[in-house]
Amino acid sequence: MARATVATRRGALRRGHLAEFAALAYLMLKGYRPIARRFSASGGEIDLIVRRGRTIVFVEVKARSSLADAQISIGATKRRRFSRAVRAWASRNPWCESWTLRADAVFLAPMRLPLHLEHAFVIEGF
Repeated sequence: MARATVATRRGALRRGHLAEFAALAYLMLKGYRPIARRFSASGGEIDLIVRRGRTIVFVEVKARSSLADAQISIGATKRRRFSRAVRAWASRNPWCESWTLRADAVFLAPMRLPLHLEHAFVIEGF
């Protein structure tokens, strides 16, 4: 049973990385440029950090069996942890203090185009 659990975790991790890659490719087609992937700090994680113009966008990527399931998967706890990670990133990158900071989400589902939701939620503490 433990072996199946390890295999399940590896599969989920692989699917997550593929979803992040697909989301990044989609955002790049829309004119965003990558800054970082999988940034972790303060107990939170940011899947993608991209920029367009003078806007830094922190992106949560969710892949589910349907776009509706993906959209409801970002709860209050995730938003708090995400916001802590954003604050940590911003404190380490003072060059962006006069830039616009935004939290977006990209939702993915099989056989559907990605859904990019700008201003998906408020970054707490800003």
